[in-house]
Amino acid sequence: MKVTIKGQITIPIAMRERFGLRPGTEVEFVATEGTLQMKPRKRSRKKASAFDHWLAKAAGSAQKGMTTDEIMAITRGED
Repeated sequence: MKVTIKGQITIPIAMRERFGLRPGTEVEFVATEGTLQMKPRKRSRKKASAFDHWLAKAAGSAQKGMTTDEIMAITRGED
């Protein structure tokens, strides 16, 4: 594979799928002895989205309500 004039490369789909690289995934490059490694950047707690905050707050808050049969009886007007 070649690096474009803009410094871009195309990551093969098999590698993107294997490592979970989706559009918008942030990556970082790590230089080691004679090699360059690319890896997904781990999300920091500081950059959590509003959805992440909502999900953390909502986790474990579900309560048992009516059964499907009870809901169906009410919607059908059954006694």
